[in-house]
Amino acid sequence: MLDEIAWLLNLRGNDIRHSPVMYAYLVVEIDGAKLFVDDTKVTPEVMEHLTNAGIELRAYESILSEIESLAAKGANLWLDTSSVNAAIVNAYESACYKYPWDSATKSRKKRTANLDSNGQSGGPCAVYKSSPVSLSKAVKNDAELEGMRNCHLRDAAALAQFWAWLEDEIQRDVVLTEVEVADKLLEFRSHQDGFLDTSFDTISGSGANGAIIHYKPESDSCSTVDGKKLFLLDSGGQYIDGTTDITRTVHFGEPSARERECFTRVLQGHIALDQAVFPENTPGFVLDAFARSSLWKVGLDYRHGTGHGVGAALNVHEGPHSISFRFGNITPLLTGMIVSNEPGYYEDHHFGIRIENLLYVKEEDTPNRFGGIGYLGFEKLTFVPIQTNLVDISLLSVAEVEWLNSYHLQVWEKVSPLLDGSARQWLWNNTQPITKL
Repeated sequence: MLDEIAWLLNLRGNDIRHSPVMYAYLVVEIDGAKLFVDDTKVTPEVMEHLTNAGIELRAYESILSEIESLAAKGANLWLDTSSVNAAIVNAYESACYKYPWDSATKSRKKRTANLDSNGQSGGPCAVYKSSPVSLSKAVKNDAELEGMRNCHLRDAAALAQFWAWLEDEIQRDVVLTEVEVADKLLEFRSHQDGFLDTSFDTISGSGANGAIIHYKPESDSCSTVDGKKLFLLDSGGQYIDGTTDITRTVHFGEPSARERECFTRVLQGHIALDQAVFPENTPGFVLDAFARSSLWKVGLDYRHGTGHGVGAALNVHEGPHSISFRFGNITPLLTGMIVSNEPGYYEDHHFGIRIENLLYVKEEDTPNRFGGIGYLGFEKLTFVPIQTNLVDISLLSVAEVEWLNSYHLQVWEKVSPLLDGSARQWLWNNTQPITKL
């Protein structure tokens, strides 16, 4: 995977939209490594970094000949079947067939017609298993977590400016398309220090379009954003120090009782997962029901996972962990992993609701440690108001109201110093506590 190369070498690139990676191959051996990349894109600073790390630079196009050379030398490659391409596998297996293993000389030699079975390969040519880099990359170190915290606050400031602008436009009956709204959000983000790109195509879905989970508006066919419909906005940014991904659902008018109930049940699931405490080595699928439980109580659900891993200034979707109903992924959640918390609910042809924050896994100081093991929980990275206009407070428990008020207090304290004018006023208005009568 390209993000594994970027992470392992502490490099970033811009060959692929939304992801700060470069087209490259990396061969890691016991005593060194070789990076196959377009050397015209390698700056002197990067070249010095690679040289000091003992990394050899090779032409991108020479990777297949390198694979064949390794096979001829008797090298057994570790290949991840989830990401290795067919050309690499074919080149390696063809070379292994051409140069079978000679057990007598413990080397490979060119296959001949009269080579007996004792000169044939004594076992598989490659080890096919998950990359050893994937799990290490998923567990963020202190520097990565600090960068993620910092970029999320700047991202939150951009979102506050955006929502203040959009709310004012809607109140003045300005006609705006979903594309225009997404473009304006990009403009606000681009003014933040260290902004590089969006982390994926913005999902700007008004009304029925919000029910399309991976909706992408097009200028010639998109809908308008107004005060009559729910509006779902799922977006993210790539910054020099981190990656963001956030979804908020809002209504600028008077939502229906049905919309309020569905939104509130999604919020309850979001809160339940945010507050979850669980034994170490727990896989993500065990926690998935936390986010769905309130919806399940009234026979509702959603057809996507609840959480995905997120890279630190890397891919907005990364593994190997997740929080999902797909119980085949048994990767445990580990301290330092980042994961999204994004339950939702969707009614086809009507509306979509999703609330998403990013969290990182942390140790919990529990009064007991049953079985002598530690317990884990989550810490929030995302600090943007959740619209209380959509909340049916009668459905919330006192503890859930306290969670929402506490979250909004944190939002105000962390983000308001970065704002002024109308954006700061908008943040104040949207972080006021609510009361359960």
